[in-house]
Amino acid sequence: MRPLLFLAYLLVCKVSATPLRYDSIFSFGDSLADTGNFLLSGALAFPVIGKFPYGETFFNRPTGRCSNGRLVVDFIAEACGLPYLPPYLALAKGEKLQHGVNFAVAGATALDAKFFYDQKIGQILWTNDSLSVQLGWFKKLKQTLCTTKQECDNYFKRSLFLMGEIGGNDYNYPFFVGGTISQLKAMVPLVVQTIVAATSAVIEEGAVNLMVPGNLPIGCSAVYLTLFQTPNKSAYDGNGCLKIYNAFSKYHNSQLKLALEKLRQKYTHAKIIYADYYGAAKPLFHAPKHLGFANGGLIACCGGGGPYNFNNSARCGHIGSKACVDPSTYANWDGVHLTDRAYEHIAKGLIDGPFTSPSL
Repeated sequence: MRPLLFLAYLLVCKVSATPLRYDSIFSFGDSLADTGNFLLSGALAFPVIGKFPYGETFFNRPTGRCSNGRLVVDFIAEACGLPYLPPYLALAKGEKLQHGVNFAVAGATALDAKFFYDQKIGQILWTNDSLSVQLGWFKKLKQTLCTTKQECDNYFKRSLFLMGEIGGNDYNYPFFVGGTISQLKAMVPLVVQTIVAATSAVIEEGAVNLMVPGNLPIGCSAVYLTLFQTPNKSAYDGNGCLKIYNAFSKYHNSQLKLALEKLRQKYTHAKIIYADYYGAAKPLFHAPKHLGFANGGLIACCGGGGPYNFNNSARCGHIGSKACVDPSTYANWDGVHLTDRAYEHIAKGLIDGPFTSPSL
């Protein structure tokens, strides 16, 4: 049995014409990737993601994931034959990991918390565990994984680094308190620079295989559709999404892609992959029923009512909210995050489809 177990952990990812072996995964980011750090951080006394209906579909228990089941990172781990990534804050002190860890924290921003406190909106942050904090955790953990440069190079050349998704919350927080498109556009270069600097930092630590996701089409998100709904029909595209916010996501993504191209020129030995989350997610909102999402992509499965089943005073898990009977028929889980099945669709687009450049 032992040789079989060993082989199971070394399964080749089925995602490249020239098969790549990823023996471990290191994940950074926010709620789109967090497998339990926010819950363990104690940032909130009674976080709803720590109770049902979160986790009800796949794990049959709340795990700290902001979904009814798995996330993109979980499906990537499955594709590599690797265990689901443990959250960093769950590690016993000094415990040595062989197959990676997750540093992502729900609510995290790319920019440090100080930026938002300086803007007088720091009090609405879910967490202060920004991307730089997560990088600090990685550097601390690295000391337990390898010691010499040669040893670290050998270890990390078989590792995949997922640099997000991160950056979405840098825009969500200001947008939700009245920030304008022009004000937020001015932030984009700083957010992109921070993501690229973090990517550069892990390359300097020995990473050679990195995937950097762009932003989702936020104009199709139930929270944006609820907070910024308007009687002006021209504000919506043919699928019911808010055009101006989707255009903003595209702007962030275009700037990120340009910055990553420059990074590739600096680190020619590294494989720096752009993950087109926007493109992979678009069919969820443009043709949801064709994909089997009978209840579409715009209405949340779990919520407290309203046209998109998102109610800020009765969010999923809070009093007054209710979860749908069959989450697999919805793309949107709680108004902000997606369902297990929607994340599976995005992951397949990255693993098997055309939404990574270069391919995984």
